[in-house]
Amino acid sequence: MEPLIVSKRIYAAVALLALAAAIIGYTFRARLIPVTGRAINYVRTWDAAPGTLTIEMAQSEGPGQSIASPAGWAAQMPSDASPDWPSYNRTLTSERYSPLNQINRANAGTLRVSCTYDTGQYSSFQTGPIVVDGALIGTTEQDIFSIDPATCREHWRTHENFGHAAVNRGAAYLDGLVYRGTGDGRVLAYDFKTGAPVWQSTIANPASGESVPSAPIAWNGLVFVGSAGGDRKGGKGRMYALDAKTGRIVWEFFLVPKGPNDVARGPQGASPLDSSTWGNQAGIPISGGATWTSYTLDPATGELYVPAGNSAPDFARDLRKGANLYSGSVVVLDAKTGAYKRHFPLTSGDWHDWDVSNTPALLRTRSGNLLLAVAPKDGYLYGFNLDSSALIYRTAVNRIENADVPFSTEKPVHFCPGTRGGAEWNGPAYDPQTNLVFIGEVDWCSSIRIQSDAKIAAAKPGSVWGAETHNPFDIFGTQEPYRQWVGWVYAADADTGAWRWRAKTNYPIQSGVTATAGGIVFFGDMGGNFYALDTDSGQRLWGENLGGAIGGGVVTYSVGGEQKLAAAVGFTAILWPTKVTTGKIVILGLSGH
Repeated sequence: MEPLIVSKRIYAAVALLALAAAIIGYTFRARLIPVTGRAINYVRTWDAAPGTLTIEMAQSEGPGQSIASPAGWAAQMPSDASPDWPSYNRTLTSERYSPLNQINRANAGTLRVSCTYDTGQYSSFQTGPIVVDGALIGTTEQDIFSIDPATCREHWRTHENFGHAAVNRGAAYLDGLVYRGTGDGRVLAYDFKTGAPVWQSTIANPASGESVPSAPIAWNGLVFVGSAGGDRKGGKGRMYALDAKTGRIVWEFFLVPKGPNDVARGPQGASPLDSSTWGNQAGIPISGGATWTSYTLDPATGELYVPAGNSAPDFARDLRKGANLYSGSVVVLDAKTGAYKRHFPLTSGDWHDWDVSNTPALLRTRSGNLLLAVAPKDGYLYGFNLDSSALIYRTAVNRIENADVPFSTEKPVHFCPGTRGGAEWNGPAYDPQTNLVFIGEVDWCSSIRIQSDAKIAAAKPGSVWGAETHNPFDIFGTQEPYRQWVGWVYAADADTGAWRWRAKTNYPIQSGVTATAGGIVFFGDMGGNFYALDTDSGQRLWGENLGGAIGGGVVTYSVGGEQKLAAAVGFTAILWPTKVTTGKIVILGLSGH
């Protein structure tokens, strides 16, 4: 027998034994699960396929693609010419567009890795790096670090040991401080130059399964961040504004109705929300509305756009009949007071775990429309007119199957996108030169059998509830075989939603998608493949495997007169069958070190 086959069987046996140990000791030794997950992923990715990419052009141009540019269009293009990437989506309005063009269609084929910063941690590495004032700031679950954005040399790194490790999606910067959330429900502030702790503020209850994974944004002396954990019994998403210098809670807004036992942590933003759209049965507390990623703010109007996650219990909609507001919506608040302004319902009342889990973008389109572009996990790209709040389009950008089929306690129901599908935590990008919106998608289906009403009602506070499973790795349903998963990047006309081209990969797309004035859109996939495509045609200009799943930010900036790219590489998690490697920041450019 060939030695390679023997080795693979040995690894497989070890992985299965580890899995059995984790399942047997799950209640008492949950810390075994990350180790077990790595062992399983070693086997699952042993003979991982190389990346493939195919491009398809639309058979006919959509009507919006022939719209003539209005007079003064050049003046309407984004005016922020900063060489930095100072916020999670670069601008507070979240276009994910950079005016840099040193890397362009003509020279993108000469890109190469300049340097790598290795965190040394096996991590669900999803940080969206920010680059400001000569430093790149990134996060892991328990660390925050500053490195040189040209050489990867570490300036400082600060570690927190708060016990419960959860994902973290990045930091914010304002006036000499940087800010991040934690898995135990706090927001922490650090000195930008030294990494020294400055203040901390508690905004979530880890006993209810709540945490703060999202990347804050900061503006006008305030830090905006919300809580997650709405999938768990009793967990409720809330949005906050904190004083940037002290951490004092300026206002709090409940994204699902506040109950009689919910303790307010700060002054309440004015809200019309009540429980009339929920109709929960006895023993089923209103839960959901978590915020998972980051936020959008319009400095011109002072309006804050908050993506609110699914309602809970997951999958069991008969226990909470109704629209379940404001879950599954983009909620617009007055940034200074937290007062409700309006909301855009997207997946309200959802029973598929189709969160609005990524940041919406505010765009001025080629036709002059003010547009809200957002892509939840349901497989659609939505465009809303911001002046009228009217829905302009709802474009399918993923495989969609059995979306209307009710779930059952008797047998599993298969549906697409699955609970780990659709657009995850990175939202749309917009290129004003082509008037195209780009969105990356996970095409991976799930099967769900729901728990009985009695079992759901008996769930302990803070626990995951809704799906019937005995496998700790399938608490959100069973996924189809992972070799059937694929990824999509759609390029759609911002005015009509009609897609011009689409790219299909053999690995899901969860990374940030970034468009530039160089005529390029950059992104990475869960197989570690990093791509540069022509924004107008989708033509592949460059691609290379960076050695680990790319599930975090993809940003571009200029340092020392040279345009660079940085990608968060090395996403390692049991819920995703990815290569086991430590989290790294990989920096690329047109020249070497």
